[in-house]
Amino acid sequence: MLTAATIAILVVMLLAIIRCIAGPSLYDRILAFNMFGTKTVLLISVLGFLMGRPEFLDIALVYALINFISVIGVLRFSDSAEFNHQRPEAASIKKDKR
Repeated sequence: MLTAATIAILVVMLLAIIRCIAGPSLYDRILAFNMFGTKTVLLISVLGFLMGRPEFLDIALVYALINFISVIGVLRFSDSAEFNHQRPEAASIKKDKR
């Protein structure tokens, strides 16, 4: 049963990578990257349970924290002026909101 769960997690991770590469917008790509990190934490936890290694949970928790901090960093960078300068459509959207 758990091997089927592991395979399902791997399939979802593959779909997240595809969405991360071919996402229509930056925020879709960031969301896919975050989903990939969350599924990685789940995969590490399930593999630790399957192999009888409870210390994998510690590794999964550290990976979850790193994933969260990196996504917050990317989101902060994507809102900065230099990043919006590279995307002309973002500047026009901000002008419309004002």
